[in-house]
Amino acid sequence: MANSNDVHESVKKYYGTRLEHSDDLQTNASTASCGYSGSPLPKSVREALSLIHPEVSKKYFGCGLPFPTKLGGCRVLDLGSGSGRDCFAFSKLVGESGHVTGIDMTEELVAVSREYAEYHQKTFGYKEANVSFVQGYMEKLNEAGVQDNTIDAVISNCVVCLCPDKRDVLQQAYNVLKEGGELYFSDMYASKVIPDHMRKDPVLWGEGMGGSLYWRELIDLAHGVGFSTPSLVSSSAIMVHDPELKEKAGDIRYASCTYRMFKLPKATARHGATVTYKGTVAEFPEKLDFDSVHSFKKDEAVKVGGEMAAILQSSRFSTDFIIQPSNEPEPKPEAAPQYCHLDPFQLADRLGHSIKQCSKTPQKCCA
Repeated sequence: MANSNDVHESVKKYYGTRLEHSDDLQTNASTASCGYSGSPLPKSVREALSLIHPEVSKKYFGCGLPFPTKLGGCRVLDLGSGSGRDCFAFSKLVGESGHVTGIDMTEELVAVSREYAEYHQKTFGYKEANVSFVQGYMEKLNEAGVQDNTIDAVISNCVVCLCPDKRDVLQQAYNVLKEGGELYFSDMYASKVIPDHMRKDPVLWGEGMGGSLYWRELIDLAHGVGFSTPSLVSSSAIMVHDPELKEKAGDIRYASCTYRMFKLPKATARHGATVTYKGTVAEFPEKLDFDSVHSFKKDEAVKVGGEMAAILQSSRFSTDFIIQPSNEPEPKPEAAPQYCHLDPFQLADRLGHSIKQCSKTPQKCCA
């Protein structure tokens, strides 16, 4: 696969004609569900997913459950929407006042999603449809009709690993988001940089293994296009079923994980703050797990760094926190931050056990 066009055509063929349903995948990526650090999904998400038509769920090829909280009334864009499973669930979560757009390059999958749009509209009791599907490329969102600075949340479920140019994908997502908007996405990540010979294997690429980012690469890409530092929400180990693919992967491990990052206003001052959660996010009245490091209990004052303070102040969560800026200077950043608290493999290994919450000093999570 020498260029982007070759990759796109290979992926279209793989997902449009070769795979009939999720069981055809050669990894457990579609069942390596990513919740809130192993916590159960909110009731609203479980109910929304339970209402999806079986034929839509049958062609679900995602690797996680990228469902952020507080989406009511939001404009959501799903990158690589496939058969539309997540889009239809989001259409229930955003309500009639919100809107969901799904974009996918595979004609067969877009056709499936459009076929069941009316079914879900009636199932949810909406007078008008609040979801639409377009065929196009996530590297060219404007060409697909998605305008810059119009989206509250960009969602993606195991498709960035299938794209040849990850930077283009992140840049496009950044451009279409409003200030304070969020990119919240699940994807496959590798424990080391993928060698070139694996990137050229069409089956490995179709399974997400050949195109997975080494997790540290994501941080550099995010910073390069202007996003905040990615926050690791959840992670699950991925097992490769096929012996031949397992041999090709060698000692490379894979994880299905969810990260979130924000488009912060450029003029936002980065000062630490003391923040207090009000308990106002629906279904989280006592505690809001923001990511695998930050957990906010109702009425409990917590010190956070400048970037997290800016996220809470500029995003849709601003009304859910009392934010008191600190007069204390921010500690000098490390010369070469290790970001070990963002390592999905460390988190995947710890899931099922007690996870140390350390919102004040996240570096202590790093073993």
